[in-house]
Amino acid sequence: MKFKGTLIVVKDCRKALIFYQDMFGLELIQDHDGNMELSENLYLQEEKYWERFTGRRVIPQSNQTELYFEEPEIDGFVQKLERLYPDIEYVNRLMSHSWGQRVVRFYDLDGNLIEVGTPV
Repeated sequence: MKFKGTLIVVKDCRKALIFYQDMFGLELIQDHDGNMELSENLYLQEEKYWERFTGRRVIPQSNQTELYFEEPEIDGFVQKLERLYPDIEYVNRLMSHSWGQRVVRFYDLDGNLIEVGTPV
């Protein structure tokens, strides 16, 4: 058995791809009409396929999982996020943990939770 990556459900793969390219520099590896493989082992699947395949409804902002990224230049990252996506919904704005790590948490365009922190 081999773990391949993380799949997230999105309403529109093209829109989500642009977001993940803009903010994280991820690249498109494969596009299978509503199912995309991006660099860093992130997979996008459109909601209509997910719901049809699983028979379950998607619950945006479920806060059960998050995508975690590290960024040493976090101030610049946050400035870019606010410039490109001014309506993004934050869980917490840039903050510092007691151990010194600075983090920001927000939802992507489809309600998937993302954390970006400085390297520990």
